[in-house]
Amino acid sequence: MGSATTQALAASIKTLAAAKDPSLDTARELLAAARAVSESSQLSGALADPSAPAVARQNIVTTVFGAFSAGAQDVLKTVATERWSNAGELVDGIEELAIRAAAIAEPGVDIEGELFGFSRVIAANPELELALGSRVGGEGAKSALIERLLAEGSTSAASTLLITSFVREPRGRRIRRLLNRAMSIVSSQRGRVVATVHTAAPLSDAQRTRLSDSLSRRYDGQVALNVVIDPAVVGGLRVQIADDVIDGSISARLADLRQKLAG
Repeated sequence: MGSATTQALAASIKTLAAAKDPSLDTARELLAAARAVSESSQLSGALADPSAPAVARQNIVTTVFGAFSAGAQDVLKTVATERWSNAGELVDGIEELAIRAAAIAEPGVDIEGELFGFSRVIAANPELELALGSRVGGEGAKSALIERLLAEGSTSAASTLLITSFVREPRGRRIRRLLNRAMSIVSSQRGRVVATVHTAAPLSDAQRTRLSDSLSRRYDGQVALNVVIDPAVVGGLRVQIADDVIDGSISARLADLRQKLAG
């Protein structure tokens, strides 16, 4: 992400935060805008053109997205006013704003956990990931497949909106990468970080609370847990937060011991 994009995104996030009660409709409209801009090189080029007057770029927003809510239009006008490093990052920025809008609209929903759960389903089914990423089959077939999968659980409207959008418009990206990015954005919006915990056996509520509290103290902020049952861990835990890995598993200790004996 270029420095211009960083500043543009920060300004756009402020406009979103100032919007009056962003709803899932706001998120839906922003996702639709991201898709429209992505599919039109003429539109993306016009909005990302730093040589064009800001007023002219805002007028484009009014012309193209005039049927959107006032909140969504305000956010898109800020996007159009700011300078982005390139048109691709402008589209990514609109998509991020949509994800943040969904997180704001559903504050009591564990969106990160639901996206993580869906990501694990895909990870366990390579054929499913291939089907979702393939250009064969068409958008309608993929959407129908996702609807069937989500209907089997109790996925929230916010997570359903995001997952469906990612499947319809991956823009050459793998679905799990999109889900991981969305989880990170939702956590950032909510002022917390997510720890992925690998354990051989499920954690009790008390264990989850102790681990979350311990990590929150270590990272000086709220930490949410995504737990993966992984028999390869053998015992103990393997915790990953961003690029940090805390490996207290028995398998890691055995590997370390073997290395010492071999050396």
